[in-house]
Amino acid sequence: MEFQTELDARGLKCPLPILRCKKALAEVDAGNVLKVIATDPGSVKDFQAFCKQTGHEMLAMAENTDAPQKEFIFHIRKRTN
Repeated sequence: MEFQTELDARGLKCPLPILRCKKALAEVDAGNVLKVIATDPGSVKDFQAFCKQTGHEMLAMAENTDAPQKEFIFHIRKRTN
């Protein structure tokens, strides 16, 4: 999936992945896609709730089990309004 910016949140625990995501989204243009890579299992529910509350669109969620530690990959489109 195409994205304009990537955020590496591996090794960070709640709430840091969400806080870093919020900061990264503030720096990208509306409609652009941010790819987030996290290792915190709680990030799945956290990012779903974050998108629902903020109006950003969760385009895709995936798991990478080939990595040394399971990774959760999110593609989030910044809201346009």
